[in-house]
Amino acid sequence: MEAKKNILTYAGVQAYEAELEELKVVRRKEVAQKIKEARELGDLSENAEYDAAKDEQRDIEARIEELEKILKNVEVVDEDEVDLGVVSIGCVVRIKDIEENEELEYKIVGSSEADSLNGKISNESPVGKALIGQKKGKTVTVATEAGDLKFKILSIDKAD
Repeated sequence: MEAKKNILTYAGVQAYEAELEELKVVRRKEVAQKIKEARELGDLSENAEYDAAKDEQRDIEARIEELEKILKNVEVVDEDEVDLGVVSIGCVVRIKDIEENEELEYKIVGSSEADSLNGKISNESPVGKALIGQKKGKTVTVATEAGDLKFKILSIDKAD
């Protein structure tokens, strides 16, 4: 079975690469030093500093593995080549929630880059899925557990 492609914008790839570099070069050394200092305190069976440092080390190694896996199977979306005729990954779409009469703006990104609190929604999310491939002026319906939501696409723009 082929591994799932991780769709990322160029900015997303850069952010993950920077985080990976920080974890490997800086954070690993910091934790190794914490472990060394905790060992020097003596009895490891009742050493909270040692346990905390080992937990931190495990978390760092897990995140490094996760980032390496994401970057190994990455597909980069060139935001300069995004077709602004339809909603696609890498574009910013402004929509109007018809029921709430409020305007929202989202950048459509791959699932590993999604961050709804910062206006980035996944192409695999219910709203993202409904918007992908649609044109400006179109009204889309998104089925949710709370009922159907209707959004009108106001604009499709390039991401900053």
